Amino acid sequence: MVERSEEAYREHMKRRQAKMEDRIAKADVDRGVVVVLTGPGKGKSSSAFGMVARAVGHGFKVGIVYFIKSRTTGEQMLFKRLPEVDLYLMGEGFTWNTQDRARDRAAADKAWQAARAFLADSSRRLVVLDELNVALKHGMIDLEPVLEALDQRPAHQHVIITGRSAPEALIERADTVSEVRLVKHAFKSGVRAQQGVEL
Repeated sequence: MVERSEEAYREHMKRRQAKMEDRIAKADVDRGVVVVLTGPGKGKSSSAFGMVARAVGHGFKVGIVYFIKSRTTGEQMLFKRLPEVDLYLMGEGFTWNTQDRARDRAAADKAWQAARAFLADSSRRLVVLDELNVALKHGMIDLEPVLEALDQRPAHQHVIITGRSAPEALIERADTVSEVRLVKHAFKSGVRAQQGVEL
C-alpha cells in the first residue's frame, strides 16, 4: 500500500467526512427497527444482549424471551437484577434434550405468548426474541403470527431476533440483518462452554 502524504490524507478524510455527513443528514426517519442476527457463528445472542445494555443505559424498558435455551447464563443473572428488564425463559432446552415434539411445541407456545405480550406493550422500547429462528426452523412456532406481531407492534419498538437459519420471509421483513460466520470454535477442540463466554 502506498502511503499518502499528510496533505493528501487530510483531503481524503475531508471528502469521506462530507459524504458521511450527507448520508447522516438524509437518514431522517425515526422509528423502531427489526434486527435479525443469524448464521452458524458464535455471538448472535451476545450481540443482542449488548444492545440490551445500550437500551437500559438509555432508561428503556426491555422484554426478553429465551426460546430453546434452558441453562442459567450470566446475562440472565444480571438482567434479573435490573428493574428495566423482564425476561421469560422457555426452560425446556434444545430439542435433542427433550426428544418430545409435543412438549417442545407446548413450551415454545408459552414462550410465544410471552413474546406476543411484549410485542404489544408500548412501554417496551426493546424486545429480544433469543433463538426464535431455531424454534421457527423446527416448526415449534408458525412464522405467520410472528410476522403479523412484528407488523402490529408499537411504531417506536425495536425487536432483535437471534438464531441460526432465519427464514427468508423474516430476513425480508427485517430492517437490519447480520450473519455471523463460524471461523473457529473452542468446542470443536473439546473445550466445554465457559462461564462468562458461553454461559
